[in-house]
Amino acid sequence: MLVFYKLTIQEALQKLKAGEITPSELLESVIGRVEKVEPKINSYITKTFDIARTQAKESDKRFAEGKPLSDLDGIPMVLKDVFCTKGVKTTAASKILEDFIPAYDATVVQKLSNAGVIMLGKANTDEFTMGSSTENSAFGPTHNPWDTSRVPGGSSGGSAAAVAADECLFALGTDTGGSIRQPSSFCSVSGLKVTYGLVSRNGVVSYASSFDTIGPIAKSAADVAIILNVIAGNDPLDSTTVKEKLPDYTTFLGKDIKDKRIGIPKEFYGAGLNPEVDKILKD
Repeated sequence: MLVFYKLTIQEALQKLKAGEITPSELLESVIGRVEKVEPKINSYITKTFDIARTQAKESDKRFAEGKPLSDLDGIPMVLKDVFCTKGVKTTAASKILEDFIPAYDATVVQKLSNAGVIMLGKANTDEFTMGSSTENSAFGPTHNPWDTSRVPGGSSGGSAAAVAADECLFALGTDTGGSIRQPSSFCSVSGLKVTYGLVSRNGVVSYASSFDTIGPIAKSAADVAIILNVIAGNDPLDSTTVKEKLPDYTTFLGKDIKDKRIGIPKEFYGAGLNPEVDKILKD
């Protein structure tokens, strides 16, 4: 029996377009999964299931008419709780902002909304993103879905754990010094630290403005490309964003990498490196 919450974005999109499932059915499957595993994982700070159900019904109508807004229409996702969301708490995992409700959406949130994405809620993080384990949150630590005695990494640990635990189909995180890359590695999901300026930082709680980047976390590299097509691009409200015309990132998928060389800095082989990781790198 197919469990909808396990689908990738690519797989879900195929089934939605074929009429095999509806956005509402997909959403309810994911919500059921969240309610089952969330007490053990603690990926979420805020759940917005009522909003999500309203969005899903609107998406149902668009698919019934054969007019989805994008390849992300009807896809349930979660936002790291540093993205401003109009009318929904944005806490940055801190008691200081526990009751802060923004009056506007961050640019990427608006882009996702325009694309028909379903917002499940806000994901846990280290307080003000200052950490690398998602233990330093005013709302409790997030646990790694593969082994709840271990950390999921951070600071986008709630986002990565939610994707790994099938509590959403994708998530957005931020990366200043590894905060998407490291938890994606710890949770065995696909995450991308984008080039600085590729995605707007407008409406995102900053850590270090000259380093902060916004990026996707998903179940596959293909899904990451689909998300990037929606969120990347120039924003008049962020002067550091790219002005060039951007490619369709899905066109880079499946290309032969034979004869490509990948450089690994020798500094990666430091004291304390896990022997299994060391072996894989050298092989």
